[in-house]
Amino acid sequence: MKIQELVAQIRRKKSFLCVGLDTDLDKIPKHLLQEEDPIFSFNKAIIDATQEFCVAYKPNIAFYEAYGLKGWKSLEKTIDYLNENYPEQFTIADAKRGDIGNTSTRYAKAFFEALNFDSLTIAPYMGKDSVEPFLAFEDKHTILLALTSNQGAFDFQTQKVNENELYKEVLKVSKTYDHSERLMYVVGATKAEYLKEVREIVPNSFLLVPGVGAQGGNLQDVCKYGMTNEVGLLINSSRGIIYASTAPDFAIAAGEKAMAIQNEMQLELNKIGFI
Repeated sequence: MKIQELVAQIRRKKSFLCVGLDTDLDKIPKHLLQEEDPIFSFNKAIIDATQEFCVAYKPNIAFYEAYGLKGWKSLEKTIDYLNENYPEQFTIADAKRGDIGNTSTRYAKAFFEALNFDSLTIAPYMGKDSVEPFLAFEDKHTILLALTSNQGAFDFQTQKVNENELYKEVLKVSKTYDHSERLMYVVGATKAEYLKEVREIVPNSFLLVPGVGAQGGNLQDVCKYGMTNEVGLLINSSRGIIYASTAPDFAIAAGEKAMAIQNEMQLELNKIGFI
């Protein structure tokens, strides 16, 4: 997917919401466990109920790998369902891959070609030759972990390297990579005050922002410091939407929660005159 298509969808839907599909069999409504594929049945219902209020979906791959071959089959069915029924949705494989060149190329083929995701999250720790193989794929996007929303982010990401915090070095150096225009970055909502400095380094790149909702991030603060003239944000909410209810009406509850967030986002888009 081209960035212009994503921006157009944001304008049309008045939303920059990404729904995280962190599907856990221990948390989904119990009646779905009788289904042949409970994970896919849950995902399909959530997607159908939320798709008009969001512009992206982000399956966290660990929640599928945990169930072995069955989980991978559920993931494949989920991405196929999205691509066939809602092709305008931007899809993110939250896999946090990253390895030496030949291995990275295989990871890229797995998610970009075999599964046909639009983007993939990547850990940048191994540097240039572990990232550029992902960037070689046209109209696909590599989302580098820059400043994450977890407590342990402070162990390394904010430590000084060359007089800069490490996450700033990641941002700066990554701009020198081949096809760096295909980069996006993860910046956690619980680190909203850092977004101003992030924008000084990557003023126009899209940021995937987890941590709004269950993790305590604030939408208004993220928009204040991180929004660009073309929005430049994908705000992810996972548990707060998909587990809004465990009753038989779980999908309706998820849709209502997604709509409430979309309404807040519309107000933020109005502030910058985007819509």
